[in-house]
Amino acid sequence: MKLKSDVSSLSRKGFRLLPEKVAKSFIILADSFSLGLVRRRANPNALSIIGLIMGMAAGFFFAREKPWLAALFVFLCGLFDILDGKVAENSGRRSLFGAIFDSSLDRYSEFFIYLGIAFYLKHHWSLWLIFFTFLGSFMVSYTRARAEGLGLAGNIGLMQRAERMILLIAGAIAGAILADLRTSMIVVLIIITAASHITAWQRIFYVRQAERERAKSQSKEV
Repeated sequence: MKLKSDVSSLSRKGFRLLPEKVAKSFIILADSFSLGLVRRRANPNALSIIGLIMGMAAGFFFAREKPWLAALFVFLCGLFDILDGKVAENSGRRSLFGAIFDSSLDRYSEFFIYLGIAFYLKHHWSLWLIFFTFLGSFMVSYTRARAEGLGLAGNIGLMQRAERMILLIAGAIAGAILADLRTSMIVVLIIITAASHITAWQRIFYVRQAERERAKSQSKEV
């Protein structure tokens, strides 16, 4: 039996590293831009593919130690990640296939970004850190999917995709300005890794708390 998603006593979102007002402002801006793409009959799945290409380009420029270009393409990757969903919504073309296609390509794009960073750090001890960073990112996505599959809100916790993208952009820009990309990316990877694993366990324990609340509600009804 699925858990009900309306567990009133639980927080649905929790604390995020990225302020909610900032996230909403950017989404509103992207939503306005998406209307122009809708008028041009842009295909949401094509936008998802473009987002993947942007992620691959970001990884390539990380590998080539081109931080400004890496930051630009990480930004574009994140932008197209938002636009494909908004175009699908505003054009009435949302579909189950589109949803899973978009989410799947997001995982591939993150992989290529981390692959590029790993190539750049291939002769440094921090190469091993990449494995735990990618594992954390995967667990954040996995626990959200599992929680939502159980009928619960899954978008809670410190580190979501938007935060990961912003930190990667900030790390690349800081590396360019300070002329020390390695140190800035190591700091960013440590933050992403720690916060991602915390987020995954926040979601795991959220499900446990929701289950207990549901059990209490059922016992009161008996």
